Amino acid sequence: MLDALLAEARLRWGLDPADGVAVIPAERLVGLPLEPTRPVMIVPLAVLRALAPTALPVALPGRHGHGAEDPIAVIRRLYPPDHAVGRFGSPDATTVGALTPLDLAAPLYLAPLAPEAAFASPWGMPWISNRLRAPDGCPWDREQTHESLRNHLLEEAYEVYDALADGATPALAGELGDLWLQVVLHAQLAAEAGVFDLADVQAAIASKIVRRHPHVFGDAEARTATDVNRQWERIKQAERAAAASAGDGPSTPKSALEGISRSLPALAASQEMQERAAHIGYDWPSIVGVLAKVDEELAELAEARTAAERAEEVGDLLMVLVNLARHHGVDAEAALRGANGKFRRRFGIVERLAAARGVALRDLSFAELDVLWDQAKAELAERGEPAIAGEETGS
Repeated sequence: MLDALLAEARLRWGLDPADGVAVIPAERLVGLPLEPTRPVMIVPLAVLRALAPTALPVALPGRHGHGAEDPIAVIRRLYPPDHAVGRFGSPDATTVGALTPLDLAAPLYLAPLAPEAAFASPWGMPWISNRLRAPDGCPWDREQTHESLRNHLLEEAYEVYDALADGATPALAGELGDLWLQVVLHAQLAAEAGVFDLADVQAAIASKIVRRHPHVFGDAEARTATDVNRQWERIKQAERAAAASAGDGPSTPKSALEGISRSLPALAASQEMQERAAHIGYDWPSIVGVLAKVDEELAELAEARTAAERAEEVGDLLMVLVNLARHHGVDAEAALRGANGKFRRRFGIVERLAAARGVALRDLSFAELDVLWDQAKAELAERGEPAIAGEETGS
């Protein structure tokens, strides 16, 4: 039966088996990869007599967010609605947008999409990136280098970070796509230099994650998140030691802090360093010691006499405060961003209230500014942001 279908597809739709063709049982479509840039034949299991019906498959990871259990919904996510769908044994064609469950009861043929139209394909964007970098591609893209794209990567990462505040939204999908573009572009540049390509990027992260989760993919045990973190750091230490011994000359294992980006915001870098140290046992036994250290650093700051001493003591105090945040399970970077946003909103109201009175902020006393600040807090509280007891001006 399959040979007859292939012969009909060659005759009617110009299928060349040498280009590759996917034969997917309709009943298993939701759980199998489907590449829209390749010809696809959707054939009921009953037609493929060598295959016995089985339980419905689990939706394919990565394509399981919405409409994942509906084969037609899956097809519509991968193909445009006006894409033609051929019916074997019938001169009548249909389109992706007009497909019904009844159509899946008989064999169907989906012609391949042009790569630039396969928007939902995991290989669509790499193809587009390669096309943009071609000699007759985009002048801007052809001029880019790893160095010129560095700031774009940071900008896109921060836009994703901002979008995460609202949780899973369509806007987040768009921002993640922008960040994915940066990964694809850097892989494209490396491929052109003959160093690595996107397949190497995917293999590197997948192999690392499997290696560092022996409690999932092996026979190790990790009952809590703390167990997982400690195991993760032990595995990383072993990897660093192995990498050092594999090199030429004396083997010097790398530090547990190796790999923390120097471009990270200072609070985020501090928290990452202290978390890594804690995972290998370098930590206060309880939060009492951290609180005592805060008092100690405050006292040292009060005793500082020179600008250099004050700068050093402020840095020490900030680092201890980050450690305090870590012990409370608080992301220090996110906490400060939240406080910045709160200050921005309240200060904007203070400016508006002062302007309504025809006065400049610099001409107001501390007490007058404090009154405006309290009014700003009250106004925002009415909108749903609760005032925090004990706050003073600027807090």
